[in-house]
Amino acid sequence: MSGYTRASGEGHKEQVVIHGTRYAEGPQESKYGSLEITGGQISRILSRSSSLQATQSDSIEIDLTGFLVMPGLINAHDHLEFALFPRLAHSPYRNYIDWGEDIHQKFPEVIAKHRSVPKDLRVWWGGIRNLLCGATTVSHHNPLWPELQRSDFPVRVVQQYGWAHSLALGGDLRAARAATPEGRPFIVHACEGVDELAREELWGLDRSGLLDASTVLVHGLAIDAAGVELLQERGVSLIVCPSSNNFLFGELPDMERLGRIENVALGNDSPLTAEGDLLDEIRFTIRSCGIAPRSAYRMVTGAPAAILRLEEGEGSIRVSSVGDLVAVRDTDQDAADRLRTLSMTDVEFVMIQGRVQLASEAILERLPPTATQGLEPLWIDGTVRWLRAPVKELLRATEEVLGAGGVQLGSRRVRMLA
Repeated sequence: MSGYTRASGEGHKEQVVIHGTRYAEGPQESKYGSLEITGGQISRILSRSSSLQATQSDSIEIDLTGFLVMPGLINAHDHLEFALFPRLAHSPYRNYIDWGEDIHQKFPEVIAKHRSVPKDLRVWWGGIRNLLCGATTVSHHNPLWPELQRSDFPVRVVQQYGWAHSLALGGDLRAARAATPEGRPFIVHACEGVDELAREELWGLDRSGLLDASTVLVHGLAIDAAGVELLQERGVSLIVCPSSNNFLFGELPDMERLGRIENVALGNDSPLTAEGDLLDEIRFTIRSCGIAPRSAYRMVTGAPAAILRLEEGEGSIRVSSVGDLVAVRDTDQDAADRLRTLSMTDVEFVMIQGRVQLASEAILERLPPTATQGLEPLWIDGTVRWLRAPVKELLRATEEVLGAGGVQLGSRRVRMLA
């Protein structure tokens, strides 16, 4: 991937005007209007009764009549290099250590085969997996691989953070915390399991002085009522991954208890353990954890923006916020209720920083040529999406390792458009 060049130029710096849409101001609030994006940020919003005229002669005009536009979703926890892996487990397990040891004993050939795909390719597929479901910002839990810092990567990856794997497998956590940039989140797996080892991790982190307002714990399945009180006292945030917990341990996070923590976001983990992509995770959480749709909406917009210290208005549609947008067919539901049934096949348009990153074939017909340059088609489980990514080259290089027809994003098979 290091030899790839930008196919799209600097289109995100052009002015874009989106007409005819209903846009979400919040989980249950929406308005009809037009959005102007200049220099990658929303510069003007006008109601339907007003006429929004482009202020630049070379503006890109896009008609999204009949669509609901939502802010780009934020995936608060992913391991992008595992996007091509299948789900691996002989569950249930007691904790994440048991799971890791077990899959390396039982599935060594599968793991070795997928790891033989160069990591540069694997993280790109991780970006595409998120783009397809409308996740425009992703928090990657691992070192910031060079490909993730590229301006033409399919999605925005959080760049400023500190991290460690876990108390048991993270090495020197104090050093990792000290290396975290000032004012940025320090992210660590914790309490991922159902036994005493998982429960005790929270208190071990506290004894090490690692719980404060910059700390972000991931999973938290074993956190009890006393643990919630501790997190409230320390100002710690939490990211939950319910479908992964259910798959590995046969238990779900107690969202009534964990919901008392000030900031709780939703993460998608990876295909190794998750049910699917971020939209699948949202539906699973609403259905299985008793989360209200409006809460689920906040868990993939405002809450992760606060937790990850995002500073450009990610997760919102307002003047001066970054131009990250997702469009789905308008069914007259508010954005939160739309999440109850929303899946990858419903996402027909994605824009990041004012640049079109994904389009369905129906949307493609509405776009001016300047907005479609650099888009390549991908077939995924019978659905065709045009992506701003080197799809043909990615598939060719990945199939050299996994074989023709052997490329999958989770359970979804992908190939070139016939």
